[in-house]
Amino acid sequence: MEHKYTLMVGRSHGIHGEPITFGLVLSIWYDEMKRHLKNLEETLEVISVGKISGAMGNFAHAPIELEELTCEFLGLKPAPISNQVIQRDRYARMISAIGLMASTVEKIAVAIRHFQRTEVYEVEEYFAKGQKGSSAMPHKRNPILSENITGLARTIRAFVVPAMENVALWNERDNSHSSVERFMLPDVFITTDFMLHRMNNVIANLTVMPENMMKNLNLTGGLVFSQRVLLELPKAGVSREDAYKIVQRNAMKVWEEIKQGKPTVNEKGESLYLNHLLNDEELRNKLSEEQIRECFNYDYYTKNVDAIFKRVYKE
Repeated sequence: MEHKYTLMVGRSHGIHGEPITFGLVLSIWYDEMKRHLKNLEETLEVISVGKISGAMGNFAHAPIELEELTCEFLGLKPAPISNQVIQRDRYARMISAIGLMASTVEKIAVAIRHFQRTEVYEVEEYFAKGQKGSSAMPHKRNPILSENITGLARTIRAFVVPAMENVALWNERDNSHSSVERFMLPDVFITTDFMLHRMNNVIANLTVMPENMMKNLNLTGGLVFSQRVLLELPKAGVSREDAYKIVQRNAMKVWEEIKQGKPTVNEKGESLYLNHLLNDEELRNKLSEEQIRECFNYDYYTKNVDAIFKRVYKE
């Protein structure tokens, strides 16, 4: 909520796209984790079953009522049918659900690591006074917690395939699954618990730098507004193909000037891209100066943030 309208640049393929807000980025993380929580709650129902149906699952030596009473005492449901074991698709679903959640936790960690890169520096893990970033280079402030989380997520996901391979046992049961589960189950749960606590700590103490977000948003001299211009031209009767050519040729001029190290604003404080568009005769025959300048309004990109937040945070 604090960063609901904190402007930053959206990126695709690692390249600047259009303005977004940091609140939207955080909301995607929240919404994704909410799905995992629901998935885990549903998976808990799937895995919370028991059986005392005998060596082959036929209840030849024990009454069904014994299984029902025992499971009720343990807070489990009786498996509708079993053989020598509870079927391992249930375990595979559990490990897969945890593996999926670990992937999202890694996604968040990787994003934080990107935001903390020196060239970006929009978000940073909390760095305590006296903390060491590098034993060799004292100036370093490394995202070590997020890097650690990335590795833990990989470790957790590594158990998903063995859990699935445990499903196909010989006949009513063999023992190939047992050796896997003896370390898979404790390792997955303990590692996941540690990973989540660490990620909670990272998020709770995250340092966010809105000024740097805005600086990066302006880094490409107004190019982030190119699609807005592209969408306005067809309204003035220009074909989509011709509109693209007009918008792109002026954008390419800006890229060349950025390569040459030119300032991204002119002496009037106008962005390079706006300046080129205003000087394009073909464009000016279709759009007025006021219409072109209006394309560089940040409010256009935040007008639906409230509606998005209402969809995400219904509760």
